[in-house]
Amino acid sequence: MRIFNKPFVLILSLLFTVQCCFSQDVWVNDLRKVFTQNNAIIYEINLRTFGANDTNNNGIIDFDDKEESGTFLNAISRLDELAQKNINTIHVLPITPVGKTKALGTAGSLYAASSFNTLNPQLASKQTALSLEEQAEKFINEAHRRRIRVIIDLPCCGSYDLYMQRPELFLKDKNGQSVVPSDWTDVRLLNCGSENAVNKEVYNLYKEFVDMVIGLGADGIRADVATNKPASFWKDLISYSRTKDPQFLWLAEASESWTQPVVEGAVFTPYNKLLEAGFDGYYGSYFKLKDFKTGKELINLVSDTIKNTSGYGDSKSVIGSFTTHDEVSPVLINGTRLSEMIMWLNSTLPVNAYYVDGFDTADNYIYLWANKKAFKTYTDDDYYFTHRGKIDIFNYSRRPGGKDTNLSRIFTYANGIKLYYSRLISLGKFIPLRTSNPSVFAYAISYDGKSLIVAGNLNFRENADTLVYVSRLSKENMVLPIKILEPPITQNGSLNFKLQPGETQVLLTNDFEVKY
Repeated sequence: MRIFNKPFVLILSLLFTVQCCFSQDVWVNDLRKVFTQNNAIIYEINLRTFGANDTNNNGIIDFDDKEESGTFLNAISRLDELAQKNINTIHVLPITPVGKTKALGTAGSLYAASSFNTLNPQLASKQTALSLEEQAEKFINEAHRRRIRVIIDLPCCGSYDLYMQRPELFLKDKNGQSVVPSDWTDVRLLNCGSENAVNKEVYNLYKEFVDMVIGLGADGIRADVATNKPASFWKDLISYSRTKDPQFLWLAEASESWTQPVVEGAVFTPYNKLLEAGFDGYYGSYFKLKDFKTGKELINLVSDTIKNTSGYGDSKSVIGSFTTHDEVSPVLINGTRLSEMIMWLNSTLPVNAYYVDGFDTADNYIYLWANKKAFKTYTDDDYYFTHRGKIDIFNYSRRPGGKDTNLSRIFTYANGIKLYYSRLISLGKFIPLRTSNPSVFAYAISYDGKSLIVAGNLNFRENADTLVYVSRLSKENMVLPIKILEPPITQNGSLNFKLQPGETQVLLTNDFEVKY
């Protein structure tokens, strides 16, 4: 039986009430502070599908049948749902207009930007007299009323449509042709210049984007493939944004694992140089979790990340990038046990929790019509292009979501634990714990006489019996269950866990602080 500590459940049930007290008339951005203290719980959404209304349940929005795709306004109806799940930040995938030429999918990729200073008309509601900009402002204001901060995605490339309009903005190869980055056939690489000579035309394009999203009231930017622009480009842009809003967050899509440019001859700026340029955080390499076989691999990654974010003039952090829109749904890899493991790692590690719309209800993002010929298209691509097992960003598709209500309940609870113990997680020390089973990871987060102790089995096929060695722990110490199936046996200097395949357990010691 899964055990949750009842007093915790009662306390956490109050968090939504507190979060939704709309007493603050004027929103004051605090996202940098929240993020660098590892207290953000981020939910990634694609507005084109977030509030979609697929009444005939065929997975595609049929406008001829009066169905409605996601808009700024119909997204508002789901904000209470997010607040109830203890989400305090949303990452909104690109809201810029989408290219229609050489497109991918029947609506076009969200990352094929055809403009950087206007909003995507696909997100406009026809059921209002408000302008598109006013609709966007209303959505952001309603998020703020629920104490939900808003990060807007900044695409790294321009669409083919934009290239045809303004070819001078784009990088050319030795034959004078525009550069297609990697296999992203629907976009072209912008020419951002070099470290010593930034291209002012592209810089001004991005500066206009910053002006637009700050004007709408957003709290931060996630920079898509931030590595493909010079550090000096970002340093000037970030400094400019901070003159308007000192708490404006900059999150870089970058990883320690990335060491090469997206295409030969392009700029490549590693994550550490991006942090020096002013970014508050980056993705890290947590997406590797699905490939780890030993607990030591995870522990080493966390320890390395802590080192990699220290030593700067201001605080830095990362997101728990275990699963993103570029990753296959975890339920297709190792079922909901992997989803639960990701939840508890996000909630107890010194990272900002990060999830994709539909993760919490176990959506596998399998679309029955995927990559088949479309009945109707709004681009020059007449196929429903998708990436198997990944949230659709190419078509007018259904709202993400599975049917696993139990996973959703655990999701809310895990997020609540992160909020309730935010001070412990923010100020505490990450302490690796030695185990007797190589497939098991274990660690403690300790501060002010308390410790969260976490153990997980990376073997998703076999049980794992293991000792977790905790120096000075005795049978007299009170070990409280937060999330367990079978309580571990407390011994002098160790805990004896019996973990099911893929199981993660979380404990609290109120009267004992784990030391190095």
